[in-house]
Amino acid sequence: MHSETLADQERCVALCASLAGDTARFAALHRDIVARFGRFPHRNQALGRDTTPEERRFLDEGGFAG
Repeated sequence: MHSETLADQERCVALCASLAGDTARFAALHRDIVARFGRFPHRNQALGRDTTPEERRFLDEGGFAG
């Protein structure tokens, strides 16, 4: 679920689909972020990466904090 590789995210969604609780929902949220940005924008600062304007808007609007 925490990989920034889209194929890993797709597999995670498939594996979590039958699980109870919020797991499947969180797997889909993680996948959607990686599909949109190619990475998790909330990690940028910790990893020394530049944040794109689109990522900044996403984070400023609440985004996903991890």
